[in-house]
Amino acid sequence: MKRSRINAIMAEADEMMRRHGFALPPWARWSPETFVARRTEAAEVIDHRCGWDITDYGAGRFDEMGLFLFTLRNGDPAELRAGGGFCYAEKLLISRRDQLSPMHTHITKTEDIINRGGATLVIELYGSDEAGRFAEDAGGRVACDGLYRDYAPGERLALAPGESVTLRPGDWHAFWGEGGDVLIGEVSTVNDDLTDNIFREPIGRFAEIEEDVAPTHLLVSDYDTWLS
Repeated sequence: MKRSRINAIMAEADEMMRRHGFALPPWARWSPETFVARRTEAAEVIDHRCGWDITDYGAGRFDEMGLFLFTLRNGDPAELRAGGGFCYAEKLLISRRDQLSPMHTHITKTEDIINRGGATLVIELYGSDEAGRFAEDAGGRVACDGLYRDYAPGERLALAPGESVTLRPGDWHAFWGEGGDVLIGEVSTVNDDLTDNIFREPIGRFAEIEEDVAPTHLLVSDYDTWLS
C-alpha cells in the first residue's frame, strides 16, 4: 500500500469515529517526530503495540480485502500466560462495505465483536476439527449479546448497531460491512497480532508499504523501524 493511501484512510476513519462519538487518546495525534522524541514516555503504548493499524493482508486489494484498526489499550502476553496483570485489550475497527476480513481464528484470544454504529456487520462462522483446524462441516456455539446460540457451518450472523457476538478460540470467522461501512468495537483478552492470528489461507497480517509521502501518524507496524 502507498503511504499516501494509508494517510487518507486514517483521515477517513478518524472522521467516522468522531461522527459516532469516539475520541482517540491524545497520543494518537502525535507526529512521527513526536513519537521518536517521547518514545521512553510512550513505552507501554509501543511495547503493547497500541495505535493505528491498516492492513490489506499483503494482497494489495484494500477495498476488497482489508481492515482499519486502532488499538486503544492492550496487555502483555507474558502476563496473560502467567495468569495475572494487564490481561485485556480494546480496539476500534472499521469494516467497509463489502470489504472482507478473511477467515481466521485465534489460539488464545477470546473477543467480543460489537457493532458500534453504521451499517450491518455480517460475520460468517465455521467450527474446528479436533486439532483446531478449519472444518467445513463443523459448527459451534457463540454468545450473542450474552445469549447462547448454536451455529451451523457457514452460517452468517447479521449484527445491527448495538448487537454483539463473543468468539472463542476455534470459532473461525470472516466479516464485512453490508449496506455500508461499520464501526466495530472489539473487547478481548490480550491481543497478539504477531502470533495469534491463524488464517485459513496463507496470507499476511500486515501491509507492505510504499513510502511515496511522509506518514501522518505511525502505524503499529512502523514502531520497530522508527522507534528501535
